[in-house]
Amino acid sequence: MKKKWSFLKVTALLLTLLLLISGCNSSGGEKTSGSKGGSNSSGSSDGKKVELTMASWGNPAEIKVLQRGIDAYEKDNPNVKIKLIPVPGDNYEQKLMTELSGGKAHDVFYVGAETIAKLIETGKIADLTEFLDSSASHVKADDFADGLWGAARKDGKIYGVSVDNNPLLMYYNKTVLKEAGVEKTPQEYYDEGNWNWDTFAEITGKIHATGKRGFVADKWSAHLFSWVWSNGGQLYDDEGNYILAENEKAKEAFEYIDKMIKGGNFTFAGSLPKGQGADAMFMSNQVGFVAAGRWLTPMFSENKSLEFDYIPWPTNTGNKMEPAAIAIAFMSVAKESKNLEEAMKFMSFYVSAEGQKARLADNGNAVPSVSGVDELITGDAIPEHASYLIDAREIGIVDDKQVLVPGLDKELADIMDLMLLGKQDADKTIDAMSKKAKEMIEDYKNK
Repeated sequence: MKKKWSFLKVTALLLTLLLLISGCNSSGGEKTSGSKGGSNSSGSSDGKKVELTMASWGNPAEIKVLQRGIDAYEKDNPNVKIKLIPVPGDNYEQKLMTELSGGKAHDVFYVGAETIAKLIETGKIADLTEFLDSSASHVKADDFADGLWGAARKDGKIYGVSVDNNPLLMYYNKTVLKEAGVEKTPQEYYDEGNWNWDTFAEITGKIHATGKRGFVADKWSAHLFSWVWSNGGQLYDDEGNYILAENEKAKEAFEYIDKMIKGGNFTFAGSLPKGQGADAMFMSNQVGFVAAGRWLTPMFSENKSLEFDYIPWPTNTGNKMEPAAIAIAFMSVAKESKNLEEAMKFMSFYVSAEGQKARLADNGNAVPSVSGVDELITGDAIPEHASYLIDAREIGIVDDKQVLVPGLDKELADIMDLMLLGKQDADKTIDAMSKKAKEMIEDYKNK
């Protein structure tokens, strides 16, 4: 009996152990279906709460648009919480550089095209190349056109992915033009093939005569590139050499801007009264034209009394449309993020077709940089000619030369500042910018 009892006890013990092992396997041994890269749908492989921060610039209406992408990700990943940190645009780059160097950077952040080269040199942002090629990523590098990488791709490695893009065009205020006695709309001029520099000068002159501002010019390089390209000119050759002084078409663009500033047709944004930005003055019917991408549209659309539309950049070549600059921002990830994998996953969703669709629908603030979602733009009821954003994207250009030389963009903008303030004419500006650019490019190449 003793031996039999002992056998039964052993058998019961073995059965208990088998049940325990089976229970453990069924509760935690398998990955949740639908997960990417071995993580469950909550975005964390162990089910723990993950908290990320994301930094970006933007006006209040833009920030609402950016939040849409975060909300869409959090809906599918309930264990991930992302806090959006708005940072003023005027000191965004400085704050970003300071935080990175101090090891206190946000997990993911927007990076301007003119800043990305500087960040890469710090060694503080993550190389995204392998991750984008993995099954964990919501998007692949091949989903983006080569022309949209700019300086974010260096030596075959990717350090930032375009969140979307913003081809520049003109916004025009219909009320201001009517009050100035402009008989034809920019659209009518465009349809007949006369939307050019001469027409733009005539219209902005009429607006200026009423005591309002025709066009608000900016020292931002994207504006300057657009004026140069709309005249068939170039500032750089294929090797990245600065050729302004040798390029007659480029010099003509400087002369045109100088003439428009001196005549009062153009007003420099830097000379506007404190607290009165171009966008606010446009909405209060004090400005006829502002140049921007789609980022002003959400705010303008909320103003029900504002009548506005898009028109391509005026040309001086005889062609109806010429390339204008494409403003682009990248999303990068801090190399020292405590949740590096989760930050990369969120980044890849945010820039994917799904993420861009969540952000850019219903008068979003940009144009898709991935294919298949252009209807987000063409389907907009406001403004009437939203399709010009797609047209401008198709022929527009992302600068990939000036941004490569750290600090060059700012140095040239400061020189341009003097001409826009009326303190320096076009010839002196051309000489000064050419000298500075050639010096800095030579130093950069000799590093």
